[in-house]
Amino acid sequence: MSTTDNPAATSTPQTPGVNRLRKDAVGLLGVIFMAVATAAPITAMTGNVPIALGFGNGLGVPAGYLVATIVLTVFSVGYVAMAKHITSAGAFYGYISHGLGQVAGMVAGLLATMAYVVFEASIIGFFAYSANDTFKSLAKVDVHWLWFAFFGLALNAALTYFDINLTAKVLGVFLVTEILMLGLTATVTLFHGGGPDGLMADSLNPVNAFRTNGLTAGAVGLGLFMCFWSWVGFESTAMYGEESRDPKNIVPKATLVSVVGIGLFYTFVSWMTVAASGVKAPEIAAKEFAGVFFNPTRELVGVWAVDLFKILILTGSFACSMAFHNCASRYLYALGRENLVPGTARTLGRTHARHGSPHIAGFVQTAISVVLVLAFFFAGMDPYVHMYTLLAVLGTLAILIVQSLCSFSVIGYFHVKKKHPETANVWRTLIAPLAGGLAMLYVVFLLFQNQEAAAGDASKSLLFKLIPWIVVAFAAMGAALALYLKAKDPLKYDIIGRVVLEDTVERD
Repeated sequence: MSTTDNPAATSTPQTPGVNRLRKDAVGLLGVIFMAVATAAPITAMTGNVPIALGFGNGLGVPAGYLVATIVLTVFSVGYVAMAKHITSAGAFYGYISHGLGQVAGMVAGLLATMAYVVFEASIIGFFAYSANDTFKSLAKVDVHWLWFAFFGLALNAALTYFDINLTAKVLGVFLVTEILMLGLTATVTLFHGGGPDGLMADSLNPVNAFRTNGLTAGAVGLGLFMCFWSWVGFESTAMYGEESRDPKNIVPKATLVSVVGIGLFYTFVSWMTVAASGVKAPEIAAKEFAGVFFNPTRELVGVWAVDLFKILILTGSFACSMAFHNCASRYLYALGRENLVPGTARTLGRTHARHGSPHIAGFVQTAISVVLVLAFFFAGMDPYVHMYTLLAVLGTLAILIVQSLCSFSVIGYFHVKKKHPETANVWRTLIAPLAGGLAMLYVVFLLFQNQEAAAGDASKSLLFKLIPWIVVAFAAMGAALALYLKAKDPLKYDIIGRVVLEDTVERD
């Protein structure tokens, strides 16, 4: 490993005892599988579409996904430009440190780490709730959700301890099955010519993304936010750069394929979901929630498909939790290997001698998730209403702020610091990142504006009221740590976010 941003790599301060992740462990398909699994198509569709449809922009949900696809594709243009020059398990942490400086980098590092850490517990809450419900409805067995949560966390810890290829294969199987399930009902609906009101092609008109169609009291902001929320995790492609076979090519390709592929799929599925139920879709979504998916599946495919749908929601949510476990582990590892806090290079920053996995960071992540799960359990909170929702809102707020910073870091890197003029381009590294960053800030505004609606019944809890302050606290800790190191230990300050893959070391 090398630290960077210096023309002479040997003169740059080195981080003692840094272990590297396993090189050449995963290819393009594996990185795409892990990124798309993190976005969790079946969880995003069944969890977010009913809310947007019943309480957001109504029949304009497909248009909302189309608009989100365009915005995130624009954001990705600058993101992949950075990926061609900087390869780091810290992803946002490394990019922002190089583009906006170490203080902003440390702020982003702590915010992103916190986000991915809580995302695993959040999705485990959804998984445990779904498992309890599925076992009751299909096997007539009532197993407390806490046991499913512990099972999911233990399995994540075990699978991610080994070579990342194992994780990629497991996620690949789950991902293919959930996409086939979502695609099955959507395709059958298409061939049936839609539902009672036809294909309703007007629901794809981008203008309708900003209207409340078919609702008497909808919230456009909530609908748009739920659409953007469905993508959280796509940016994880960059985290696997150090373990991919050709990061300069694989990460940019995997990012664009993930963003555009997920976007088109989300748009198609949400469009067919609206078409299957017709103009009454918002009413059905508001009353029956997942019924907006299950009812057409039952009518057009069969009862067996509904049972399979429920099982795949279960496996899909588990796959999502595993993907977030990987993300959190790599962020903890990226922070630890820099040894900014003495001793972390030998613990969080260590990799397994045989498997090349960040195994200690993985176990730490599991321990944190266990604590979070137990905290919600002893507080008497629901795994879905509270744990899933509150932690998802907390993590999403943090990650959207980091995405905004990342867009502006592209401008700072290529146009303020004048790095790599051969890559710098008015459209790719200036206009697109500026537009993407402003769009991300708008989504942050949407979250603030609609956070009570997004949190539902959980908005009455103390944790909900603390969410903005938790984000501010982590940002302040990041800034304080960076400024302290700048004053007391300049050598450590210099390496904040600068440890990158030596094969693709960033140079002037």
